[in-house]
Amino acid sequence: MLTLGLIMQVIADVAIAKAGAGIGAGLAAIGAGIGIGNIGSSALEAIARQPEAIGDIRSNMILGAALVEGVAFFSIVICLLILFV
Repeated sequence: MLTLGLIMQVIADVAIAKAGAGIGAGLAAIGAGIGIGNIGSSALEAIARQPEAIGDIRSNMILGAALVEGVAFFSIVICLLILFV
């Protein structure tokens, strides 16, 4: 009886870990979307205020979006590793 309870507890722990990994991957994707949206919005406002600085603003916007996307990709990979390993 003790071993059955222990097995059921391990199964429940694995299920909770998989649910947490799925939620974490979803939150990472949502956070990246919000972050990249804010970057684009701020860049458009800056370009509207100073059209002569479009090159610098665009390059900084692309760099910032790439960094946000890299962090989101890393967190999604970690969540998928938790989910499948």
